[in-house]
Amino acid sequence: MNKIKLNNNYEMPIIGLGTWRSKPEDAYKAVLVALEKGYRHIDTAAVYGNEEMIGKAIFDSQVKREDLFITTKVWNTDQGYENTLKAFSESIKKLGVDYVDLYLIHWFKGYDNSLSTYKALEDLYRQGKVKAIGVCNYNVHHLQHLLDNVEIKPMVNQVETHVTLQNHFLHDFCKANNIQLEAYAPLMSRKIDELLTNETLNEIANKYNKTVPQIAIRWLIERGIVVIPKSVTPERIESNFDVFDFTLSKEDMDKIRKINTGRKLFPEMDNIDF
Repeated sequence: MNKIKLNNNYEMPIIGLGTWRSKPEDAYKAVLVALEKGYRHIDTAAVYGNEEMIGKAIFDSQVKREDLFITTKVWNTDQGYENTLKAFSESIKKLGVDYVDLYLIHWFKGYDNSLSTYKALEDLYRQGKVKAIGVCNYNVHHLQHLLDNVEIKPMVNQVETHVTLQNHFLHDFCKANNIQLEAYAPLMSRKIDELLTNETLNEIANKYNKTVPQIAIRWLIERGIVVIPKSVTPERIESNFDVFDFTLSKEDMDKIRKINTGRKLFPEMDNIDF
């Protein structure tokens, strides 16, 4: 398993299993399959409603806790200092763990809210209950505000990133500030058919004898971006992980870069109403 070092030197597997919209029983089965196939990084969130079954799968897998990297997130309605501490306690209880490897603010909900929520994350980090902290769905201006006002720099920014929303500017900002970019919806989520039928990606997939999703995942990994493809299908879970036996040429990396359209599939970070 390839890992990257976060800005506090804590190691994070570069690929993990996403569990958004995975029903609890499906998430349980998916996590068991993923851990059997070599995954050691599992991504969930309080709002997904599957933390308890993911925790059960982790326990039943008998994989040592210290070998796992578990991410969860504080939901929007639980933001604020005290609410975040309470939400965290509920999450680790459901997951059946003493700590999580990464705790994230799920969405930006205003500058003041961001700071009070992040202060709770900092305190959890200082207490050793969280090994790394960060945010989701933060753009450059949101990150800059944090950097100007917090004591502990965020370690991760998890955002929608895929071949048609490549986030080069945001990625460059994160690299310059030693914040790890993490890609959710790396296979374009509900628009996966557009990914699967893309002519350029199919040509490259045929060249390497790989699937289009494997090419899309590998392209992100080679950019140094952590990837969390979501699936509940055993064959796809295994296939998505089978991306470490080849590398893309610079020419093919450049071809994929030209697919970029900048179109978001998920809400704009500054304009959410949930």
